Amino acid sequence: MRSLLHQPAILRTALPVHSLNLRTMATASSLLFPSVSLNKLSSSRNASSLGFSVTRSRVSMSLSTESQTAINDSLFAHYKPSSAFLFPGQGAQAIGMGQEAQSVAAAADLYTKANHILGYDLLDICVNGPKEKLDSTVISQPAIYVTSLAAVELLRVREGGEQIINSVDVTCGLSLGEYTALAFAGAFSFEDGLKLVKLRGEAMQAAADAAKSAMVSIIGLDSEKVQQLCDAANQEVEEADKVQIANYLCPGNYAVSGGLKGIEAVEAKAKSFKARMTVRLAVAGAFHTSFMEPAVSRLEAALAATEIRSPRIPVISNVDAQPHADPDTIKKILARQVTSPVQWETTVKTLLAKGLKSSYELGPGKVIAGIFKRVDKSASVENISA
Repeated sequence: MRSLLHQPAILRTALPVHSLNLRTMATASSLLFPSVSLNKLSSSRNASSLGFSVTRSRVSMSLSTESQTAINDSLFAHYKPSSAFLFPGQGAQAIGMGQEAQSVAAAADLYTKANHILGYDLLDICVNGPKEKLDSTVISQPAIYVTSLAAVELLRVREGGEQIINSVDVTCGLSLGEYTALAFAGAFSFEDGLKLVKLRGEAMQAAADAAKSAMVSIIGLDSEKVQQLCDAANQEVEEADKVQIANYLCPGNYAVSGGLKGIEAVEAKAKSFKARMTVRLAVAGAFHTSFMEPAVSRLEAALAATEIRSPRIPVISNVDAQPHADPDTIKKILARQVTSPVQWETTVKTLLAKGLKSSYELGPGKVIAGIFKRVDKSASVENISA
């Protein structure tokens, strides 16, 4: 057995002071090292096909109190955020990401672990491309997940970085980024999270391949106008091509998903609704709509086979913009997330209204920082890339 001191630093993040009344220090370490549940794996007929190992974690775990008793899902309902970690979603990827992370051993180690889980050289694709390969759903999702957590390790070795990490009292991520946030918060291990993200990317790609669909960003309209635009487009297409708002990002920027003909109708009508512009998104299909329904059952099976624990700090859900503490609820939320609109605008507004003072966007790109600035120009968001 390897001791805790030999584990990657990303998994040794200390519990914030306010969490100590919820669980003792003796059980804290067990919360940060979840492993795949043997009982659930043996009972899941799909587990072996999903690539989940039935071997125990190399980390010795004690059985925490939380695994024996029910968790109150509203544990974090009255959270008061002061410092947040924000993790990007698909679309933030860029050639060259991950290169800087190789200067820090703990960050570089994450890519080495990822190669064993994924079965290919993730770092090589991140650094060298080709772009078409990095942009594919099955690769971009693991790439962003690993690079974002590597960014945490780069911050950790910076002067004052450990203090920043320990001061974070809320976290969230945009779509895929919710998995990164949950890993950072100790809901599951880096390895288990990556297995879920790998499966998620594959399942979403397969669902996208099953029907002609797309996504487009509508720039310059409020959400009510975008809904009216969707309604107008839906009057001209068959049921299979209907569209809906899939990402509520920020005022003036909403993403619409749906059938290809429906998306084309939206693009054709956008100017008549006074939209400033439309931008077709480089994604496989209509994410966060019923088009992703085929991915749900695969995600449910993978989540059932994964040990998920109550996060040590609030993790805000994309589905309802609320934090959840109960592991079973988190599993249900993650399975629903791929077919549910992303409530990012509500999340940002809620965090700021609750008094959030400082934020850090960890990973490639500066999309989240831009969204925060659109909601509140005075919002403080520092980007930590890798």
